[in-house]
Amino acid sequence: MKTIAHLSDLHFGTEIHAVADALMADLHAQSPSLLVVSGDLTQRARRSQFAAARDYLRRLPQPQLVVPGNHDIPLFDVGRRFLAPLTRYQRFIGEQVNPVYCDDELFVAGLNTARAFTWKSGRISTAQLQRLWENLWNVGDRLKIIVTHHPFIAPPRTAGIALVGRAAQAIPLLDACGVDLLLAGHLHQGYAGDIRTTYPQAQRAVISAQAGTAISGRTRGEANAYNLLQCDRDQIRIMVRAFQGGEFSALSEALFVHSSHGWEPSSRSAKGPVRASGD
Repeated sequence: MKTIAHLSDLHFGTEIHAVADALMADLHAQSPSLLVVSGDLTQRARRSQFAAARDYLRRLPQPQLVVPGNHDIPLFDVGRRFLAPLTRYQRFIGEQVNPVYCDDELFVAGLNTARAFTWKSGRISTAQLQRLWENLWNVGDRLKIIVTHHPFIAPPRTAGIALVGRAAQAIPLLDACGVDLLLAGHLHQGYAGDIRTTYPQAQRAVISAQAGTAISGRTRGEANAYNLLQCDRDQIRIMVRAFQGGEFSALSEALFVHSSHGWEPSSRSAKGPVRASGD
């Protein structure tokens, strides 16, 4: 069984140092097999913010898979925004904006959904879908995970949220290649659910899990938090660990078990205020 720590929306430039220190301590205590960061490492894509994010990531557990978010593209520097939107990200964080991680049990593909021509929204390109198809086709029986910044599904009982563009076109690929799990952020809300609540054309149940903001003061009615996942081919356990009482500790837990229809929620070992889409 693998353990994945899923962070999102660090927003360096608005970080809370006490929360950042507590998160670092908790991540080292959890010792994840893989650390995933689903975008928005900075608040305004400034050099100093990227440098702070880089230095922080270097002190967290390895290996890591990181994708950019819309805040990692300059907003007010118009020339850089349109001519070199991710140059600073690539210089400080990583050259690959669509990174891939593979080991004996996991295949994880990151997709950059941040776009210079939009402010908040993002999308998947047809070229990204083609590369994803090529990458997923021969990975065998590994657990297949896709990481984006922008989410595939909205929070429960919430309407009008802009989801990642071209998501509907990706659904046949998710079905054909047996994708298991989608990880994202962007909304600073933690929740998880079946993509079929939003895309009824999907033939299989795929889990979409979003993480809240890990260390930023830009919380939206929720504590700073991250997702800790324990997963294998039979089950995926998503545990939300939140900053409370000066440290990160367990807040809620949801368990999904594998079936002939994909991944189904289970009441076994679920506890706390689990926010599952479609409940």
